[in-house]
Amino acid sequence: MEYTRTVEALKEGTVIDHIPAGQGLKILRLFRFADTGERVTVGLNLSSRHMGSKDIIKVENVALTAAQANELALFAPKATVNLISNFEVVKKHKLELPEAIEGIFACPNSNCISHTEPVESHFYVRPQGTDTKMKCKYCEKVFSKDIVAEVR
Repeated sequence: MEYTRTVEALKEGTVIDHIPAGQGLKILRLFRFADTGERVTVGLNLSSRHMGSKDIIKVENVALTAAQANELALFAPKATVNLISNFEVVKKHKLELPEAIEGIFACPNSNCISHTEPVESHFYVRPQGTDTKMKCKYCEKVFSKDIVAEVR
């Protein structure tokens, strides 16, 4: 089988590749890539030699930091995050689950003070078996990452 590129090359920006199929839209929404004002290319259920099928996100003129890339590890632990400059990969972030995540997710506990006080959300992240648990800094309740991800 001949391999063909199904998503246009990026001159400057970030490519998040090898996202498990079905996680691309969740990552796009949670990390607000569409709000950057830059062109975002999303490929869903693309053919992959290594994964069978995968999702991919390309964001022009946005360079993710290592900390931002690590936040992606919650939903795509084996993803690759490549920084592109002049069509070349200039840096690859190796993903590691962060110890904490701030300002991305809302606490699922409706009684948590993070909903009424002017504070950024803050969760401590702990892997637990095949799941990842997130503990709110303020109310100290523990949730599965998928429950936290569904709250807006």
